[in-house]
Amino acid sequence: MKTYMPSAKNIERKWYVVDATGLTMGRLTSQVASILRGKNKPEFTPFMDMGDYVIIVNASKIKFTGKKLEQKVYTTHTGQPGGHRETSARDMMAKHPELAVKHAIKGMLPKNALGRQMFSKLHVYAGPEHEQQAQKPEVLVIKA
Repeated sequence: MKTYMPSAKNIERKWYVVDATGLTMGRLTSQVASILRGKNKPEFTPFMDMGDYVIIVNASKIKFTGKKLEQKVYTTHTGQPGGHRETSARDMMAKHPELAVKHAIKGMLPKNALGRQMFSKLHVYAGPEHEQQAQKPEVLVIKA
């Protein structure tokens, strides 16, 4: 018997749209990261980009559990001396909710060129409208 190895030309990619209204941040992002990696497919191969495209809408309506809105802190650095910046989750969700979702999902993907390629298939929007209607995405229901 021979082991089946998928090639890049045999990969079928689908487009999914997820409505994030009322979903918990961690549960949503872990399932989306799994779809971006392609772990939902039977021919999953760890060293290849097997994943599908995912569009997340209504990112501003995602819930956090516990005291995460006050206690969770996003840190950045400008590269200059004294350029350390901190933003609470409440401020991040008020100003840029799509960045908070992207940050959570990016942390769940591989930390190499393959992970960056997988991350490029993610599109997050704060409101209900998205720009990918031409791809005819399927509605994906995430378990709460």
